[in-house]
Amino acid sequence: MSDQISIFIVRFMRVSNLFLAIAKKPLGRAACKALTPPFGRIGVHSRMDNVCHTLVGAALGEAGLKHRSALGAATLMIAANFPDIDIVAVPLGHGLDFRRGWTHGVPALVVLPFVLTGLMLAWDRFVRRRRNAAAAPPRAKQILLLAAIGIVTHPVLDWLNVYGMRWLMPFSDRWFYGDALFIVDPWIWGMLAVGTVWARRRWRAARDPAERDAAQRPARWALAGVATYIVAMLAANASGRRIVQRDMAAAGFDAHARFMVAPVPVTPFRRLVVFDEGAAYRFGTLAWRPSPRFALDEHLVPKGADDPAVSVARATPNGRAFLGWARFPFFVVERRRADSLVRIGDARYTVDAEESWAAAAIPLPGSPGGR
Repeated sequence: MSDQISIFIVRFMRVSNLFLAIAKKPLGRAACKALTPPFGRIGVHSRMDNVCHTLVGAALGEAGLKHRSALGAATLMIAANFPDIDIVAVPLGHGLDFRRGWTHGVPALVVLPFVLTGLMLAWDRFVRRRRNAAAAPPRAKQILLLAAIGIVTHPVLDWLNVYGMRWLMPFSDRWFYGDALFIVDPWIWGMLAVGTVWARRRWRAARDPAERDAAQRPARWALAGVATYIVAMLAANASGRRIVQRDMAAAGFDAHARFMVAPVPVTPFRRLVVFDEGAAYRFGTLAWRPSPRFALDEHLVPKGADDPAVSVARATPNGRAFLGWARFPFFVVERRRADSLVRIGDARYTVDAEESWAAAAIPLPGSPGGR
C-alpha cells in the first residue's frame, strides 16, 4: 500500500508541475530568469513546494496520527497537498490569478475534508478491499479528522512565503503575506525527512507498545523543530521590518511606505527588501550577522505607470487578473508599428518584465497615447 501511495503522490506532483508550467505561458516566458542585483542569482517558484507539503503529512503520520485508522498515512499525505486541486482550473484558462484562492480560503478548509473523506472511503470500497477483502476498513470519523488536519497545514505553509494567501476567498480577494519562509526551505525538508525516516525505521524494529511509542518520537521532534523554526523566522521578519522602517525613515524616506522583507534561499540570517518610494521601487539587503545591518542599494526599477498605454492595459481582462495577483507591479511599454505591447512585472520576484514567469505581456491595438 505504501508503494501505491508513493506512486500517487509522485504522479500528483508531476501533473501539478505540468499544469503550472502551462499556466505561466500566457503571463510571461516559461523560464524564470535570475533576479538582477542586488538579489544575485535566486530562482523562485510560484508556490510552497509539494515535497514540503508531502513531508509534513508523512511526519504527522509517523508521529502517531496514521495509526488512528486504516488509510491514515495516505489520507494525511494527500490532504497536505489537497488544496492544490485548483490546478484543474488551469486548462480552463486560469493562471496565477486563480491560485491560492477558492481551494485555500477558510470556507474551503471546512468543505475539503468532507470531499477527501468521501474519496478515501470510495477508494477503500471500490478498489482497496476488492483487491484485499481481509483489509481493515477505515474509520470514517478518523479519516475526516486526519483530512482536516492535513488540509489545514497546506494554506498555513503557503501563507508563510512571499506569494501569499487569500484566506477570505470567495468573500474577499485580499492577499495575506507571511514573508517568513523561502518557497523551498532545505532546513524544513531536512528536519521532516530525517524525523520521518528515523521514526519509520524505529517503528519497524519495535517489539512492544513501549518501543512503538518511543519510535514515534523522532517525527514529533521534527515537527516541533519545524514549528520552532517557523516561529523564529516570523519573529525575525517582524524585527526586520522594524529595522528597515526605522532606517528608511532616518534616510528621509516615507516611514509609512509599502515595503517587503523577504527570505532568501538556504540562509535564515539574510533578508531582501523591496521598498515602494512612489515612482519607483528601491531594493536593499538586511543581514543579521554579525549584527543587524540594513544596506540600501542604488538600483531602482521605475514603475512606468504614467504612460497612457498602461491605463488601457490595466483595463484588459489579462491586466486585471495579473494586477489582482501582483504585489509590486511595474510596467514597460514597447511601441511597435502596428500596436503597443505593455509588459507588467512583479518586483518581489523579478526586475525584468520580459524574462520571467512573474510577468504578463499585453498587446494593444494601435499605439495609445502616441509615441
